[in-house]
Amino acid sequence: MEREVRWPEIVAMSRLGEQIGFDSVWVGDHLLYRDEVYGARGPWEAWTTLAGIAASTSRIAIGPLVACTSFHNPAMLAKLATTVDEISGGRLILGLGAGWNETEYRAFGFPFDRRVARFAEAFTIIRTLLHEGRIDFEGEFYSARDCELVPRARRGGPRLMVGSIGERMLALAAPYVDSWNAWFSWTGNRPDGVAPLRAKVDAACVAAGRKPGEVERTVAVLVRLPGATGRREVDPSEQTTPLEGSPVVIAESLRAYAREGINHVQLVIDPITEASLEALAPVLQNLDDRR
Repeated sequence: MEREVRWPEIVAMSRLGEQIGFDSVWVGDHLLYRDEVYGARGPWEAWTTLAGIAASTSRIAIGPLVACTSFHNPAMLAKLATTVDEISGGRLILGLGAGWNETEYRAFGFPFDRRVARFAEAFTIIRTLLHEGRIDFEGEFYSARDCELVPRARRGGPRLMVGSIGERMLALAAPYVDSWNAWFSWTGNRPDGVAPLRAKVDAACVAAGRKPGEVERTVAVLVRLPGATGRREVDPSEQTTPLEGSPVVIAESLRAYAREGINHVQLVIDPITEASLEALAPVLQNLDDRR
């Protein structure tokens, strides 16, 4: 969270990204960061923002990176997802995760304990409602008794993505998800940091009876451009060396991710501005020219 961004700038950047040729636009699902260095800060609520972006664009894929299953009743989260997917015309990619930032859990009254166990129940409810349209479920943490999603999601619902490298999370998600995501700090923000994580995902797929190639691999990449002020990281482990340089240099690094089996990258841009998007247009052109 590097600065406060108002809606007119958010929608302008979304439309510009679509115009330039980006394939997707993502928003973080967080409520509050707070520390002694930077104080209190946070983004706008993710699902409301995604609905606005969906209505303001026509081609670009959209998604949360990633939606915290702890912040909503899971059946309600499935309802939110199908609604945003409908507004977008089927462009939503539903990234899901168990959350990590204790500050926002405590401030907004969400339980922080047993997050993976809670995710397991939430994920069961969400994926079943999206794919089958109904569920009758009573768990330790959540219930959805004789619950139905109507209207139904189009084409079986949005694609599912999980953002995690935890073995329990991967085991839960691997049988069902369409794609997997790694945050830039998990790879050291380098293509050569992908292989160990890719091996973990491969193993989870095999254990789930799926071919590894059936799960798309995606990675967030931190990119520094002119005017960067530095990201106000909450987790000290996220301090890493950004990707920077000429459009040719950045494009070649992104190709290196592709050679590591990454099908989609989410660029975490510093600074997040329209000027930065314009500066990345030559990178996209370079990638297109070499296809």
